[in-house]
Amino acid sequence: MSAGKIEEIISSIESLSVIELSQLVEALKEKFGISEIMMTPAAGAAPAQAAEQKEEKTEFNVVITSVGDKKLQVLKEIRAMTQLGLKEAKELIDNLPSTIKENVPKEEAMQIKQKLEELGAKIELK
Repeated sequence: MSAGKIEEIISSIESLSVIELSQLVEALKEKFGISEIMMTPAAGAAPAQAAEQKEEKTEFNVVITSVGDKKLQVLKEIRAMTQLGLKEAKELIDNLPSTIKENVPKEEAMQIKQKLEELGAKIELK
């Protein structure tokens, strides 16, 4: 189909009223055998495609929600991981939930979580 024919069709459609346009759509559906059922999967596929395209999160904030029974060991481990002073690390575990580290790679966040959970702390990755 040439570009000139397409422009003619578009010009014809532009001149239609809303009612005439609705009638045209219905006539085209009948002519080509298009049903509502055939049209809905395309609309339903968009959210599925968006979910597939959503990137896996690569950076996490490590948040401590509970210290557990071994408060002193957790304090020492947090100081070693963060290079915080004693006072700052103590404030961190006394005011829960607290963010230990921000925007760390997934692998490092998982290591921090594992170490602190072994000591009895509860950790969330956000």
